[in-house]
This record gives sequence, structure tokens and C-alpha cells, in this order.
Amino acid sequence: MTDGLPQTGREVVDRARELRPRLAKDAARIDAEGADPTENMRLLGEAGLHRISVPAEFGGLWDGGPYGGWRETVEAITEIAAADGSTGQCWATTALVARELYGSDLDAGTKRQLAGELMHEGRRLVASNAETGGTGPVTGRRVDGGLVVSGTKTFNTDSGGGGRDLACVSFALAGPDGASARHHALIRLDDPALEARGDWDNMGQRGTFSQTIVYRDVFVPDGWHFASHEPDPYFLCAVMLLHAAILQGIGEGAFEAAVGYLRELDRPSMPRFGSAAADPLIHRQLGEMSSELAAGRALMVATAAELEDPPVDAGEMGIRGFRSKVASTRAGLDVSSRLHDLTGARSTSNRYRFDRFWRNARTFGSHDSLDVKNALIGDYELAGKFPILSDYVKF
Repeated sequence: MTDGLPQTGREVVDRARELRPRLAKDAARIDAEGADPTENMRLLGEAGLHRISVPAEFGGLWDGGPYGGWRETVEAITEIAAADGSTGQCWATTALVARELYGSDLDAGTKRQLAGELMHEGRRLVASNAETGGTGPVTGRRVDGGLVVSGTKTFNTDSGGGGRDLACVSFALAGPDGASARHHALIRLDDPALEARGDWDNMGQRGTFSQTIVYRDVFVPDGWHFASHEPDPYFLCAVMLLHAAILQGIGEGAFEAAVGYLRELDRPSMPRFGSAAADPLIHRQLGEMSSELAAGRALMVATAAELEDPPVDAGEMGIRGFRSKVASTRAGLDVSSRLHDLTGARSTSNRYRFDRFWRNARTFGSHDSLDVKNALIGDYELAGKFPILSDYVKF
């Protein structure tokens, strides 16, 4: 059944853009309370936007290779993150995990069930991978009818919805010979053997609910787990573009908030100017920010379009992805940090919570170092080949 669902990737982007004002209404509260963006995610689910993350064979819009429709995916993320950074990251997490699931050997019947839930029920997915600061590696063992998963994952974005939403948990599965292999399992967030710690209390992206989850001998039936496989060589570029979209959106949201405030208050930077509309200093700053954001978006969109049918090898596409993330991160951080230079002291009121834009950008932008990315890009430029990734990125 596709009635009411978006019929093209472009319609997914258009629906996300149309929802921006409604999603933005709850952004200040989400930030103030560190609350899950429940209502926003409901609206996105009702709009059927995750149809772009479901393969065509299961009724979705994803067609044409591992990253078919990636341009529209990152554009939709940008629109959503412009309304609220946490909502954007949550929606992006489901989009990325869905791509992983449908590219795996997961049971076909499970894939079909998930397709319906993603498109019609707004099912949310969690990438449950990080173990840094935890109690050791998460492990699994086979039992009759499935397997059992135990251990702690320390970073679980989009886990605030609970209920039937699913964590895609990576772990070491012991084999009959004692050797371990990487494996994944889908675990419902309302499983009584799962403990969600509720310990996410960061400076920004507060609504992502990126909390710790403890799996205490959770049983996973056959059909709901699958063996890991080597990542697609272009996966690195795809992830960098997803990250770029979140930072790009936060920057565009900050810019939109600043322009709206200036239009309403019409406050000039100096008394000699009669209004903000007549103030050339404000014009200059807005023009600079607008161009910076436009450049970041253009690079992101162009690179995402190339990734759908890559014209170059995975190394070169990886570099293009890194460049895009650098450009959009810098734009997002710059615009969000300069917002109050334009809007003045009155705009620092918690009525507006404009500071959330910078805190969101700074928090997500700290995920991994821009200096490291620039060093990797510079190495590539000098050597003419993609560097050894493990020299720059810790896995």
C-alpha cells in the first residue's frame, strides 16, 4: 500500500521542507528538557519520509545501487536538522541503519515486515555500536531458536522512543571452534532484559537520547539477526555526507532564526542606521553567511549525487565526502556562533534559546576532529592516493 506515501525522492525532500515550521515549534522545549523529539518523529513518520530508505522491491523508493537516492536523503536530513538538530540526527540514524539492514543477509520476511513499519508506522532504528567507556565487548552466544546478547553499548542515538523501536546491536558471536565473528541483532527497546540508562545529558543535541544501553542476556530469535559483512567501500563517503547534512541543517536553521528575528525587531547594529533593513553591516554579515551556507550545501548535494553512481574510485569519493563534511561543519559552526552578533543581547533570552544552534553544532561537530580530516585530505593532495585510514581514524 503506497497511498499517501511520497511517490518520488524529490517529494520526500519537499515534504521535509514543508514540515520545517512545525518541527521547529518544539525545538526549544526539546533542547531545554533534553526530551526525545517524540512529536516531531511522529510527524515525520506520518509523512512517510522513510520510504526513501526502503528498497523498491519492498515498496520503497530506494533504487539503483547501495546509495540510490542518497542526494535526496541528505537533502531531507538537512531540512529536518534545520528545524531541530536532534530530530535531524534521529531521523538520519534510522536512514543509515535501514541502509545497513537492507544491504545485509537479514531474513527476507523480516526485511518485508520492517519495510511496512518504516513506511507506515514511523518505526525508529538505533545504531547500537559504540563501546568506548563501557565494560568490555558485547558478546553473543547461540541457543535453541536464536541467540543471546550480553554487554553494554555506550552511545545509542534515537533510543528515546522506546516501545517497538529497534536497536541494531553489533557484537562478537562465539563460534563452535571458540573463534568469534562480528554479528548484528535487532532488539526491541521494550525488551525487559534491556536496561536504558537515560544518562545522555550533553551540552547540545540533547534530544538525541544517545544514552547507554545494557543488554542482559537478551534473547534474539532466528530471523532477527545476521552476520556482519565488509562495509561497502563507498560507505565512508556516505557517512561523511550524512554528518555534513546534520551540520549544514543546523547552520541553515540558525541563519533562518537570525533573519526572522531581525525582520521582526528591525534592530540596527549602530544608531546611525535607522533599521536593520537599512544597515549595511548587517547586510554584509548576512551575505557572508548566506554564501558560506550555499557553498556547503552545493558541495554536499553535488557529492551525494555523484555517490549514487560514483564516477571515481572509493578513495577519491571518500576524500570528497571528507571535504563536504569540513565545509558544512565550518559553515554550521560559523553561522551559529555569530548569530548573536547580529541579533543582539535581547536575543539571548531563554524565550528563544538561540544558543541551542551553536551548542548543537559544537556537540555534533566534536564527533571527530576537523583537523584530522584536513590532515587526511592534505596527505591525499600531496601523495596522490588515499592515506591509510587507520592512521587518522580510530575504529
